[in-house]
Amino acid sequence: MKNTSLSRFLQLLLLIVLLGVILYVGKPLFIPLSFALLISFIIYPICKWLEAKGIGKATAIIINLVLITFLLSAIVFLLVQQLASFTKDWPLLKAKLLQSFQDLSVYLTTKWHISKEVQEDWLEKFSSNSSTHLFELIQTTISNSAVTLVLLLLIPIYSFLILYYRRRLVNALQLMLPDALRNKVPELATLAIESYYGFIKGMLLVYLIVGILNSVGLLLLGIPHAIFFGCVAAILTFIPYVGIMVASLFPITISWVTYNSVVYPLAVIAIFAFVQYLEANIIFPWAVSKRLNLNTFMTIVAIIAGGILWGAAGMILFVPFAAIAKLIAERVEGGEAITMLLGDEKNGQGNKTINR
Repeated sequence: MKNTSLSRFLQLLLLIVLLGVILYVGKPLFIPLSFALLISFIIYPICKWLEAKGIGKATAIIINLVLITFLLSAIVFLLVQQLASFTKDWPLLKAKLLQSFQDLSVYLTTKWHISKEVQEDWLEKFSSNSSTHLFELIQTTISNSAVTLVLLLLIPIYSFLILYYRRRLVNALQLMLPDALRNKVPELATLAIESYYGFIKGMLLVYLIVGILNSVGLLLLGIPHAIFFGCVAAILTFIPYVGIMVASLFPITISWVTYNSVVYPLAVIAIFAFVQYLEANIIFPWAVSKRLNLNTFMTIVAIIAGGILWGAAGMILFVPFAAIAKLIAERVEGGEAITMLLGDEKNGQGNKTINR
């Protein structure tokens, strides 16, 4: 009995390792396909409704893709507008930053007895180290931008093809699966679409609430461009902990050079930390995990695993993947353990206990 249990555990471990290797090696293919599948699930009901009204399949798909592109472009345009207004104040901020550095130099000289020669030596070493990595950073940025541009071009193409050949893809999937699962494919597809809808609604709600809380807090402090910084911080919340820290650097710096007081940067840190606590412990579990019937622990594990394998894209995609895995496990014999592991306590499958 023990040998059988050990064998099953080793097989499961080997399956997880192989799946991780495949996902990591194949991420240039799987990431755009996954985003395309996400978009396809979102616009499928609208495409189906338009087709029922007599509009051709290809035309209905193109209309939806154009609408999504327009909405995303509008959001990017608004952020760029806010960024442009921020750059107008850059000369004043630069002057205040230089004055702050000069004050810091005087403080180090008078209070800590660090001569200006030593400070200049520090700056020279820092600038030389920075310059050596600057070219590599530019190369990496250009390379990543080119890859991102290619992915952005592939995603709508993949989405169009997935929706256009959806019946053929479903039929092929049914033929590949065992007989016991073939009849469940339409049901699983419908539930997967509903899960993606729940995930998107939940994430939009998270971004909206976090953006409002960040912006209101910064506005109350009188931080310039509070709405822009609040929205950027909300968008970066998909990177747990690290995203909010990166997003807080600019408002912390601006509050410091604007008011020449340490109180305001500390207040910005307190606001962002409080909002991050609410997002991690209340907002995200309520808005996302509950909609997908995933427990909070496995939601965080999915985010971290996605970040390890696929980076920022994995942090976005692996949560709905976990929800779909739970849906499949609920309808497959022998998937009770996965259902119990992923499910929420309030879910019917998640509150079962094993009698010993």
